[in-house]
Amino acid sequence: MFDVENNRVELEKYSSVAEEHKYINNLDELSSTDSDAFLEVGVDSKSSNKSGTFIQKDSSIIHCDSTDSGVEIKNISKALEEHEWLSEYMWNSISPDKDEFTQQANDNPHEGFFIRSKEGVTVENPVQACLHIAKDGFSQNVHNIVIAEEGSTIHIIAGCSTSKHLTNGLHVGVSEFYVKKGATLKYTMVHDWGEKVNVRPRTVTHVEEGGVFISNYISLKPLGTLQMNPVTYLNGEGAIARFNSVLVASKGTHMDTGSDVHLNAKGAKAEIISRAITTGGKIIAKGKLVGKAKGIKAHLECKGLIINDGILHAIPELEASLPDIEMSHEAAVGKIDPREIEYLMARGLDEDEAISTIVRGFLNVDIEGLPDSLVEKLNKAIADTQNDMI
Repeated sequence: MFDVENNRVELEKYSSVAEEHKYINNLDELSSTDSDAFLEVGVDSKSSNKSGTFIQKDSSIIHCDSTDSGVEIKNISKALEEHEWLSEYMWNSISPDKDEFTQQANDNPHEGFFIRSKEGVTVENPVQACLHIAKDGFSQNVHNIVIAEEGSTIHIIAGCSTSKHLTNGLHVGVSEFYVKKGATLKYTMVHDWGEKVNVRPRTVTHVEEGGVFISNYISLKPLGTLQMNPVTYLNGEGAIARFNSVLVASKGTHMDTGSDVHLNAKGAKAEIISRAITTGGKIIAKGKLVGKAKGIKAHLECKGLIINDGILHAIPELEASLPDIEMSHEAAVGKIDPREIEYLMARGLDEDEAISTIVRGFLNVDIEGLPDSLVEKLNKAIADTQNDMI
C-alpha cells in the first residue's frame, strides 16, 4: 500500500473501520499475546512502578487509568467533553490541512490520549501509553495532547506496536505537546511496527520559560516506511530541548526522520543526537537548528554506520540571524573502522564478537530514567539487532 514509484502512501487502500475491542478494567485480564506485544515496546502490564496506563487497540480504548493524583489520563474525546478549555489546544499547533495525513486524522479520528501533569507536581513513576494495531490494512488515526503544567515533571513512555499476524497497516499520529513555565516533560518512544507498516507522525512542541523537553525515539525493528519531522519551539527564556534517536533500518525499511528546533528566546538551549545503522534499508537523518535570540547554545550530532548494503543520508542544518549565539553540528557516515575490529580481536574476541561489541556501543545512547524492565527489553532488542547483522 506504499506506491514506491511515486513515493506515496495510498490512503484509499486502507480501512478506517475496525471492530470494537472489549475494555479491560484490570491489566491482569490482558491476553498473553497482547501483554507480550505491549511489553516489547516498554508497556509493562505487570509492573507496579507506573503512574498510569493508556492502551488503545485499533480505534478502541481498552484500558485507561491513573494511579497518581498528580496526573490526568483520558482518551481525547472524553477529555474534550470534560474540559472546554482543551479545545484551545486541539489543532492549535498543527493545521488539519497541513498535509494528507493530518487531514486523514481530522476527517477519520480514532481517539488518542490526553495526558496532563498538574501544576507543581513531580510524577514519580512513568506514565505508559500504547497504540496498537491489530486489524490488517487498518489506518489508525490518533490525536494526542500532552500538557506539563507549570512547575511539574513527568515522564511518558509511549510504545507503538502491531499484532504478529498483521501484514500491513498505517499509523497517523498527530501530537501536540505543551511544556509550561519551569516544567519538565520527558517523552520516550519505543516502536515495533512490522515490516509493511507505514508510519506518519506529525508532532509540534511548545516550551515556555525554564521548561525542559526531552525526546527519546527508538526504532530497531523492521518497518515499511517512516516519515516524521517533529518541530519544537523554545519560546521562553532558558527553555531547553534534547532529542535522542536510535534507528536501525534493515532491507526494505525506509526512514525519513528529522527534528527541527527553533530557539526563539534568550538563553535557550538545544541538542539533537542521532545514531543510525542501515543493514540494507534507507535512512535519511535530518536535523535543523534555528537560532533567533541572543545567548542561545545548540548542537546537532548525527552519526551513521552502513553494514553490508544500504543508504544513509545525513542532513544537518544550522540557521542563525544574530551574532551572539553558539550553534554547531557534527555528521559522520561510514563503515565500522577495521582498526577497531582488529583492536578487539587482539584482546581475545573473534570477529563476530568484535563487531557485536562495536554495534552495541554505537547504539547505546544514554537515556536516563528508564525503568529496569524497559532497559532490559532495549538491551535484548539491541542484542537481536547485532545478531541479525552478523
